[in-house]
Amino acid sequence: MAEITHRTVQSNGLDMFIAEAGSGPLVVLCHGFPESWYSWRHQLSAIADAGFHAVAPDQRGYGETTCPEAIDAYTIHHLVGDIVGLVAALGETEAVVIGHDWGSPVAWNCALMRPDIFRAVASLSVPTSDRGPAAPMATAARMFGDRFFYQLYFQTPGVAEHELQNDIPCTMRKMLVGASGARERSGPFHPSAELPPASSFMLENMPDPADNLPDWLTAADVDYFASRFAISGFRGGLNWYRNIDRNWELGGSFQGCKIAQPALFMAGDRDVVPFNEQSEAAMRATVTDLRDVVVLPGVGHWTQQEAAEPVNERLVRFLKEI
Repeated sequence: MAEITHRTVQSNGLDMFIAEAGSGPLVVLCHGFPESWYSWRHQLSAIADAGFHAVAPDQRGYGETTCPEAIDAYTIHHLVGDIVGLVAALGETEAVVIGHDWGSPVAWNCALMRPDIFRAVASLSVPTSDRGPAAPMATAARMFGDRFFYQLYFQTPGVAEHELQNDIPCTMRKMLVGASGARERSGPFHPSAELPPASSFMLENMPDPADNLPDWLTAADVDYFASRFAISGFRGGLNWYRNIDRNWELGGSFQGCKIAQPALFMAGDRDVVPFNEQSEAAMRATVTDLRDVVVLPGVGHWTQQEAAEPVNERLVRFLKEI
């Protein structure tokens, strides 16, 4: 098994902390929220052993990577620029980009904006589609009204930071288990659960699963994730959400553009991110060379952590096919 090593590189004005393994064609792995490079701990060596140079950064605002203070320093253009800069910092001119959760919009937009660099794209959990007709947060505010929606809760600086940073290991346990395939069917992340009032905190009614972690998540895993947020705090990752409407505005330049590179999509059938026939059709309308859609039974939101072996097998096969 290829060894995972760490270093810091310069990318797009950031000091970017990366984990890497192997040598060969470059594959960049982009994590989501609230995560870090460690989300790809099972994939780095597997991809490296298949003959590739696998690299997973702590992205802008996370872990040991630079955390700019300004909210508007976290637009999708910044995030794509960081990955473009990473490819250059590694001495390469092209790469395959793979994303999960928030890393998926980064990966999709890397492919959309810089097809000269990103020769293929894979996404876990979050599909893509053409730009919608209205700003997403304004739409969400109308849709949810006086009920809680986490993305709206994240919009006000300082509020979510205070809650999430109060007990970081507990936060990580609640969020990782609460959005997984192991979550309670009546829990707050279950699609049929009644939404609390908008004035609620996110974690207050969630049980702490400290004594009942699923097989894919150990106490040591939780401690490592918590250690990354002890360094960076949550503000950087939350600032990604605070640019959702700004990203929608910036996306006007790419309205109607297609992603033509080879692509792969994978998700769990218990993911909290909705994926159905309608969202697949919208993705296929934008992604013209979607090679496969894989839905993993019993798997929740943390796709590559919950189902490491099947995810590794399909990613490696995709990488060898393209």
